[in-house]
Amino acid sequence: MISELLPDSVVAVEVYGNDEPENARLYPEEEAVVAQAVAKRRREFAVVRSCARRAMEKLGVPPQAILPGERGAPGWPSGLTGSMTHCDGYCGAALVRATDLASLGIDAERDGPLPDGVLLAVSLPAERDRLRRLTHEHPGIHWDRLLFSAKESVYKAWFPLTRKWLDFSEADIELSVDPDDPLTGALRAELLVPGPLVGGRRLTHFEGRWTARRGLVATAVTVPHTVTVPHA
Repeated sequence: MISELLPDSVVAVEVYGNDEPENARLYPEEEAVVAQAVAKRRREFAVVRSCARRAMEKLGVPPQAILPGERGAPGWPSGLTGSMTHCDGYCGAALVRATDLASLGIDAERDGPLPDGVLLAVSLPAERDRLRRLTHEHPGIHWDRLLFSAKESVYKAWFPLTRKWLDFSEADIELSVDPDDPLTGALRAELLVPGPLVGGRRLTHFEGRWTARRGLVATAVTVPHTVTVPHA
């Protein structure tokens, strides 16, 4: 599901269901991170890392430990960048050579409404206006949950480039629907704070894709090394 949202240079590996694959074994240093965690947290921590290690192998990189660093961001092997996500019944990882993309972020969520009060906490008034229109035109998707997922993907792509926090209110995200497939579409995040420098230019926005399938909503944001400047 995540693969269809990403360019061909990215390798994505996904696991559906709540069973733990045989290869979902932790390295000792990873085991220490979740030694006191509950069983669900331990399983997700292990399975999503097994996805990432399979992606490493596909990129020709020896599998290795993936430890959480600053603000929980995963520490990737030299020469790679990537993102991981998990929710009930799903784990996924996406990796790419750092020469092919500057950064990327992925997120998956169960396709259900956000808890009461969460949308107000994570969205801007303009975003809520657009969600109301989308809900009227395409009522089969929980757009509030999809917006939340997009915010998560934007942050995951932002942090490796800046090493700074990005508040929910600091990116204005617009979701659009593919006219040929109403269960997929694009997303554009206008950065409301100074963006990172990429290729010598300061970014003003991020772009990505979304999909809603198999009881999930998923989003992916990719940041290329070169930034296209629109003609005046």
